[in-house]
Amino acid sequence: MTKAVYQLKITLKDSSPEIWRRIIVDPDVLLVDFHRILQTTMGWTNSHLHLFHDGKYEYSPGEFEVEETIDSRSVKLNEILTWENQAILYEYDFGDGWVHDIVLEKIIKEEENGQIPRCIGGERNCPPEDCGGMGGYEELLEIISDPEHEEHEETLQWLGGSYDPEHFNMDEVNERLRQKDYGCLWL
Repeated sequence: MTKAVYQLKITLKDSSPEIWRRIIVDPDVLLVDFHRILQTTMGWTNSHLHLFHDGKYEYSPGEFEVEETIDSRSVKLNEILTWENQAILYEYDFGDGWVHDIVLEKIIKEEENGQIPRCIGGERNCPPEDCGGMGGYEELLEIISDPEHEEHEETLQWLGGSYDPEHFNMDEVNERLRQKDYGCLWL
């Protein structure tokens, strides 16, 4: 038996080269759960507030008490993303401002017994948490690529010893997506 699922492309805005993922999700997923899927898929640590924007409304969990938002615990993805090539935004960490474009590339039929959600593609590691947005990330990359930089050792220590901006392992992502809460870390 088959069911309709969404193929989505998630791209971290202003990343160059692009940091992106392609995933298959159930269109009936609640936005609060879709957030967990995105956290795992991108590689974030769920340490900050988030919002979804559909061009008209914003959505976040009610306990965030973000002004003028709709509670994401009561809205399904297919209520705000309904047709192919439609896009919404997902913002994570209002301080660093990680904004993601989410595009509904295709509505496809899938066997119901397949893994959903699952990642089917992607490139590059997401930036480390709390590195200062895209500008801070670019500076971090310069520092770690230059062993002679005065902040090189300190930055590597802050990163836990190493950081590979090209790292992306789809198998690891899919293994985590099979776990409780889609493998989303709860800190």
